[in-house]
Amino acid sequence: MKKRYELSDQEWGQIAGLSPKENTGKRGRPSKDNRIMLNAMVWIVRSGAPWRDLPERYGPWETVYSRFSKWIDDGILDNIFRILSLEAELEDLSIDASIVQAHQHSAGAKKGGFPMR
Repeated sequence: MKKRYELSDQEWGQIAGLSPKENTGKRGRPSKDNRIMLNAMVWIVRSGAPWRDLPERYGPWETVYSRFSKWIDDGILDNIFRILSLEAELEDLSIDASIVQAHQHSAGAKKGGFPMR
């Protein structure tokens, strides 16, 4: 079952080849699954929560953050989201400006200021 904010199997199928190899043959602790890491990153971005509030099912937030920083620096996330945005359903896109509020003094310049030319 897909959890909130996670990538579907179809979306993961499109981008699975773009993520780095998980098993590099190095000694030490095996790296976390790339799909779990990417779902954690998407959860943070979509929820707007701080890194420390990442659900435990994704692992330590420090691990996810370090992978996020590395993927940003390497351009991996840019490629992933470029591929996923190619098939975005823009007909469902909606922007509501009714929540944007301006301060009462932002309407114009002070009266008696410089004349308009």
